[in-house]
Amino acid sequence: MRTFPLLLLLVAAGPLAAAEPDLLVAEFEGNDYGAWSVEGKAFGTRPARGTLPNQMAVTGYLGKGLVNSFAGGDASTGTLTSPRFTIERDYLNFLIGGGGHAGQTCLNLLLDGKVVRTATGPNTDPGGSEALKAAHWNVKELRGKAVTLQIVDAATGGWGHINVDQIVQGAKPTGDEAKVVPRVERMRTLKIEKKHLLFPIANAAKPVRMTIEIDGKVLHNFDINLANGKADWLAHLDLSAYAGKTAKIAAKIPEDSRALDAIVGSEDVTLRLSQPLYQEALRPQLRFSQLKGWNNDPNGMVYHDGEYHLFWQSNPFGPRWANMYWGHAVSKDLVHWEELPYALYPRTMAKEHCFSGSAHVDENNSGGWGKNAMVAAFTDTGAGEVLAVSTDKGRSWRMIEGNPVIPKRKDEGRDPKLVWYEPGRHWVMVVFTKTGGKDYAEFFRSSDLRAWTKTSRIEGYYECPEFFELPVDGDGKNRKWVLMGANAEYAVGTFDGSTFTPEHPGKHKVHHGAFYAAQCFSRTPGGRVIQIGWAQVETPNMPFNQCFSLPIELTLKSTKSGVRMFAEPIRELEALRGEARRIANMAVGADKPWSVPAPDSLLDIVAVIEPGDAREVRLTFGANTLAYNVAAKTLDGMPLPLVDGAFAVRVVVDRPLYEVIGGNGAIYKTAARKDGGRPIESVRIAAVGGTAKLKAATVYPMKSIWSKN
Repeated sequence: MRTFPLLLLLVAAGPLAAAEPDLLVAEFEGNDYGAWSVEGKAFGTRPARGTLPNQMAVTGYLGKGLVNSFAGGDASTGTLTSPRFTIERDYLNFLIGGGGHAGQTCLNLLLDGKVVRTATGPNTDPGGSEALKAAHWNVKELRGKAVTLQIVDAATGGWGHINVDQIVQGAKPTGDEAKVVPRVERMRTLKIEKKHLLFPIANAAKPVRMTIEIDGKVLHNFDINLANGKADWLAHLDLSAYAGKTAKIAAKIPEDSRALDAIVGSEDVTLRLSQPLYQEALRPQLRFSQLKGWNNDPNGMVYHDGEYHLFWQSNPFGPRWANMYWGHAVSKDLVHWEELPYALYPRTMAKEHCFSGSAHVDENNSGGWGKNAMVAAFTDTGAGEVLAVSTDKGRSWRMIEGNPVIPKRKDEGRDPKLVWYEPGRHWVMVVFTKTGGKDYAEFFRSSDLRAWTKTSRIEGYYECPEFFELPVDGDGKNRKWVLMGANAEYAVGTFDGSTFTPEHPGKHKVHHGAFYAAQCFSRTPGGRVIQIGWAQVETPNMPFNQCFSLPIELTLKSTKSGVRMFAEPIRELEALRGEARRIANMAVGADKPWSVPAPDSLLDIVAVIEPGDAREVRLTFGANTLAYNVAAKTLDGMPLPLVDGAFAVRVVVDRPLYEVIGGNGAIYKTAARKDGGRPIESVRIAAVGGTAKLKAATVYPMKSIWSKN
């Protein structure tokens, strides 16, 4: 164990030799984080070995390792949470550096899920140093209490990272005392007279824990970026089921705060503070986005009784990852959506977070909850894999008796994918598991959805497994199974109801760019496999943050390299197209581009291009340019060989992002726009180093899916 120099002096000091010895909490010298749990991408998969790429030199840490959330740069976010330990000394000493954003780049000490101490790095403005400094908390009052530590990176701008090392319980403090903001428990009673409660949110506010209790039962228990003054937007909760009752709303807030008084009832959740909702500058107009708050993984996607159900990981009460409710929306056409009240609640319906999962329909009443009951399988981070059931078309949910159906294990397990295997007339659940530092997709089977038996596992699939069957080239007699991880790498193979066997070495990839944790709808009409992914695109200064991909239809096709998956936007989106601008058989060069006016930010661009003797072909819309490199045979860095001397490209442009489809679905890329969603004046196609031929090019203006809102 390594110790601070001061502690070595204490040992040698004679009279002080009887002082309580230090207790090491964490020094981050291992090859992984051990029992600490990791969320998001900011912390990587193991402690950093000093300075990370594109980072200023990091100093002041001890040994070789430290926590450094600069993995992926300042844009990445995440949390790192310790196992529980008991406070046995008067001080908790640590080294800390990085960003000084309160509540967003910080080390928190949690007691019973509530932040009782917090510290940040020193930096918020350009410049500064990456040196870690010694700091401490006085924790005498917490002696004997079981606590956890949480290292948070929820910031994405400058100094959007945090560095921590050498956490030690000691009899003496080291460094400066980390400031503790005085907070007191406040409670307000409010009669539920309108459908919703509205909560003022400040994006930069430090999150606080809030509970809502009715009739002696805690209904909601969450962290909230509660505004103490000016609000950026208004979060909401549907409490119409409790009309006429009195809610007790409690939070630990600064002594002078009147934030609880700003919580009001309202029939309308679209009350705004600045831009009209659904019309904001960065609001996606061609795909679903949640009304307010943070989203990440899509969950529970299923078709039932004429409706497509989309759930997702949601933080309703802030712009960053937290809480993990299940948001819920429905659609009849996969284009126009209606957002419903939140379906699953963390810490009330579940022991902890309601993490990712899937949903299906129990057509045969194998679980005993009624024919055609909707069943959601998800990870309760405090219990394991659990089930919730709805018998009213997904409008309300209850946890089943007997949860968890797969108890929480020593190794990490989460994100269950629920599949009905018709040949064997049984259920299959695929669960991500980490064992011995390796990632696996584990397969379980059940006849009644309650008792599950592990049948096999396969290495190399991290988070949010997706598993489905598709015909090859549309031939229903030649069907293959596809297993995919959160990073969209996939394998094609066979499945016998227990074991998936890939038919090729390694994995393939269609999706590129800001695309993660995609899931597919269960029971889609006609057997179509339709996918939606988390488009990891920031929408700063909006009442919502992050995006989803367009709905994407997946197919398997035979190619020269073998069977491969193809991905294209669903055909239903073509109903949004306006009057087309077309050109055919036109030669283009550097000084002779094809350019068409497009004074909007919503476009569907389709082209087939022969590069000819050009070195490069460029497609430009606003500040965004895609390039086809003829020598490398790549489109925007993705492999795309020519077919009969030409390549096909499609670009669907939305306000905050765009999606590139090459080779009629052979490659698919999701990317943030570089021009902040501003109107695009023109679309331009040109060649560099020679002349190319536009065999055909069309630009469609697109209508918003929110036009009726």
